Amino acid sequence: MVDLFSLKDRVAVVTGAIGLIGKEYCIALAESGAKIVVTDLDESACVTFAATLSSSCIGVGLDVTDKSSVERTRDIIRDKYGRFDILVNNAAINDMFESPKAAAEQSKFENYPLNLWQKSVDVNLTGVFLCSQIIGAEMAKLGSGSIINIASTYGIVAPDQSLYKNERGEQIFYKPPAYSATKGAVIAFTKYLASYWGEKGVRVNTLTPGGVENKQDQYFIESYSKKTPLKRMATPTDYKGALIFLASDASSYMTGANLVVDGGWTAI
Repeated sequence: MVDLFSLKDRVAVVTGAIGLIGKEYCIALAESGAKIVVTDLDESACVTFAATLSSSCIGVGLDVTDKSSVERTRDIIRDKYGRFDILVNNAAINDMFESPKAAAEQSKFENYPLNLWQKSVDVNLTGVFLCSQIIGAEMAKLGSGSIINIASTYGIVAPDQSLYKNERGEQIFYKPPAYSATKGAVIAFTKYLASYWGEKGVRVNTLTPGGVENKQDQYFIESYSKKTPLKRMATPTDYKGALIFLASDASSYMTGANLVVDGGWTAI
């Protein structure tokens, strides 16, 4: 049974790897024996973090929206390892507004800026497309591989906008439409790729995490937790087991699926 979950000597590419959960994905994969290609926009940070994992891991600067950047990453991996086993499409963005005071108005659907919509589409969806197309194609040539696309509960259900009110009941901001739209599209794209590459031995699944506690206001944490059957937000380490399951032979007959790990958020 232990061997089913082993990733010994496999090569895993993680995008958005310097983020809160991205780092935990890398740690989990390394702990299971994989050689990690840590990728994010800041190459220096990637190199530094990769060195903390093991000497067999490397850091590469990657812009998932830039085809030439993804191709460069592919070439580095091909030269260094000669194989492609796991791709974790984790890179994504949440909208940032000019000021807290302007956020409530700018994040309204009626006012939502087109440039923010396009940026989310570029990173959250086109980035998944490009990395899957360029790195996944290498897996298809080799006849095996596991692609794990990271979605969100807001790709399954609509945001509860009441969560983004303060203790006085004032709407601080609205969860914008682009996040839900792109994460929902990632789930659909997963199914497409699973069907397309199934006969090539490449499995493609979605991992859908819930909200992670990360220094939010206490009022938000309590409000979110009340809506979750487990009565808490996730910790950054809560998704490590699910990721290893999807990356390893333990899920060898699983493709096109969406593994939801959200404390029961979408169950009610």
